[in-house]
Amino acid sequence: MSLIRALSKELEARSDDSLRALFAARPDLISPPVPDFPALAARASARVSVQRALERLNRPQMQVLETLHLCTNTDTAHSASAAGVRKLIAGSTVAAVERILTSLQDLALIHRAEPPHGTPAGHRQRYYLPVGCLKDVVGIYPAGLGRSYTELVRLQPAFAQRVVQLVAELRHSGVAIQEATTPMEAALALQHWTSSPEALAQALAGAPERTTALLAKFRNWAMGAVPQAQRKASVTHQGTDVGPVDWLLARGLLVPLDAAHVELPHSVGLSLRGGAIINDFTLSPPVPQLGSTTAALRRNAALGAIAETLRLVGELLHAVRAQPLVTLRSGGVGVREMKRLAEFLRLDQHQAGLLLELSALSGLLRLDVDSSTWVQPPDLEWLGLTRQEQWLWLVNAWLASERVPSLVGQPVSGPAGASAAHRGLAGTTVNALSAEAQRPDAPVVRKRILEILNELTHEAGAVDGTAPVLDAAAVLQRAEWAQPRMARRFSSLIKGVLAEAELLGLTGSGALSQLGSAIADDKPDEALNILGEHLPAALNHVLLQADLTAVAPGYLAPELSEKLLLMADAEGQGPATIYRFSPDSIRRALDAGHDASSLLGFLREHSATAVPQPLEYLVEDTASRHGRLRVGAAASFIQSDDEAAVLELASESRAALLGLARIAPTVLISAVPPRETAQVLRGLGFSPSVEESEPALVRLRRTTGVPGGVRPVYTAPRTAPAEDDLAAQLAVLRNGRQDGRPGSGGRPDTAIGSGEAATQLGLETLQRAIRLKQLVSMNVVDSHGNSILETVVPLSVGGGRVRVFDPAKETERVLSIHRIIDVEAAEELRQ
Repeated sequence: MSLIRALSKELEARSDDSLRALFAARPDLISPPVPDFPALAARASARVSVQRALERLNRPQMQVLETLHLCTNTDTAHSASAAGVRKLIAGSTVAAVERILTSLQDLALIHRAEPPHGTPAGHRQRYYLPVGCLKDVVGIYPAGLGRSYTELVRLQPAFAQRVVQLVAELRHSGVAIQEATTPMEAALALQHWTSSPEALAQALAGAPERTTALLAKFRNWAMGAVPQAQRKASVTHQGTDVGPVDWLLARGLLVPLDAAHVELPHSVGLSLRGGAIINDFTLSPPVPQLGSTTAALRRNAALGAIAETLRLVGELLHAVRAQPLVTLRSGGVGVREMKRLAEFLRLDQHQAGLLLELSALSGLLRLDVDSSTWVQPPDLEWLGLTRQEQWLWLVNAWLASERVPSLVGQPVSGPAGASAAHRGLAGTTVNALSAEAQRPDAPVVRKRILEILNELTHEAGAVDGTAPVLDAAAVLQRAEWAQPRMARRFSSLIKGVLAEAELLGLTGSGALSQLGSAIADDKPDEALNILGEHLPAALNHVLLQADLTAVAPGYLAPELSEKLLLMADAEGQGPATIYRFSPDSIRRALDAGHDASSLLGFLREHSATAVPQPLEYLVEDTASRHGRLRVGAAASFIQSDDEAAVLELASESRAALLGLARIAPTVLISAVPPRETAQVLRGLGFSPSVEESEPALVRLRRTTGVPGGVRPVYTAPRTAPAEDDLAAQLAVLRNGRQDGRPGSGGRPDTAIGSGEAATQLGLETLQRAIRLKQLVSMNVVDSHGNSILETVVPLSVGGGRVRVFDPAKETERVLSIHRIIDVEAAEELRQ
């Protein structure tokens, strides 16, 4: 029976509660909704869905699933029971394996099957088979074991050419191995010889000194890198100083794959593990050795980080408002702009890049496509929020963003197969706000790391007044146990995520803060209450000193900090920032439209001390000299010897759109370019001449601001479907099944083109026939619309086409899948 059909019948027999649990664990199965159980089984057997499900399995579940995969055969329906699987997992029990198999069955990754042929009647064990695409998902090295000698002989021509001679040399050297005359016989002989742990141990007893250490490197993965892997190694010609690699290659215990890689065959790896597929099985996660810190120190560190981040983000927005950040042609912000920003913030470029990325992903900055600069959106809501709401805005945006700020400054790698232009980036670093800092899996990894931090914190059970310190190694160890299929993603992002979490106060002094715990539990309101209770209120005063400086005795209110940055230059870091007044800084405030009286009034209002006389003199003296020379903007000018005509034009109401200003008795300036100004003047009855040449190009510029700065609302990834969606899907499944539909029996089960289930069933039949080299019967539509029944041997399938061999005509052909009405194995038809 088809695996999809068997899974469909099992799903149909489940209770509604069981189906609800399945949909909650694998929400992609009903997104979009499925029409019937065969379609549900087909989707549950699809490669992408199975891959997502495997990413959520823990290590014991993956170990049992991979062991079941290795000891079963879906093509021949050879199933396995919990007792059979337990024999291949050292340290396990039948009860533990049965529980895990049941959990995998609940996830529709395996299903019940008939026992293998020859099983005694009256058995009371349950037998299982995995879904058909599991082999493609787990890869060629399930459980870290390599391929069999027979498969390596079939796929590696170079090894096939020398394997017969290799076996002959082993026999000549006294090894008890069967004689072989063909590559396949030699592969079977090597397989039989290495299948015994005792025989392999006896052979390794005479190996060079470092051989055991070399083989230990293949403990978790069957392939390794070896220089000159295809060098000729022979048992009969080896010297006394032979190295471990040559010794293993000469005996076929390592098989060269190419010039730089070798593989440890399946039987060798299995014997090195003592005959067990899994020899490190444990149901309990590893317990890391954790340090500790005081709860007060953790809280103070987290609150300090939050206050500092909010202050720096405010200063960054001020800097961008004063001078937008220019982007590179290749995207992102270049080193020169980052250096300028870092100097303004008094930070190193990496920290400035983190803050810039955080501000952009939070919507506090946007890219102006007309000027290719990063600017602050108009009417930004974030500026008017309370400090705790500002913090939650940043945290929600960070959790939901696919950007990884910590990647800024790291080397750009050129992946294999990439274009020449992309490979040319290798050796450079990731620029802030560039495409290289994008990671689609970042929200999932980020949220899972917070959850692991929360789990480890609760498990540590620290006494009152202390908190466990969690480092990247402890989190990664737990992540590798909880979700081994995502271990590589965790390892590449974990250090950066922890650094970003510390920046946002989710951790403090290396420990998960109360805020981080609330965010990990999806309780943002609780986090707001905690922060509002403990975060010190922003100060609204400074201490003015006679040395032309103002000292902030703590974190200042955003409005006060903004005004001080306008009229003074900030120095130092932390809450006790020093603001230094100078003629240039005062002139900057005067350029913004302030005068001496307003500046001094502001200082008197917000100073805890009297305004020092030197500072008052500085403001008044700078203001008295300010504005003697004025600089303005103009797009064009109008000059005429007729002063009366100039006066008439300046007073003309119909010319108001030109923004005219008289700067001399015979000269006007206009806010519009020369050509447009000339057109307006001609419409007023004048006959102007355009002296400045201008390209015949009209530039259309956006006059309305791009919506930006919308408050982000974080939604946890991979949430379970809504209750209404579950009820609707169950109603369709229970009431929508009709006899004659795909999956209810008969040939419609394998019709290609009759729905999601039918397509999957047809492809499953073709792929199974390819692996078993079986004949299939296909109903094919020709170019004239005629249906033709053909019996062929499928050779390969992919890209919407099937390559087949026609034994009657002894020819190969390529057929389009959309022309195939149905397909079924010829053997099943004869039955």
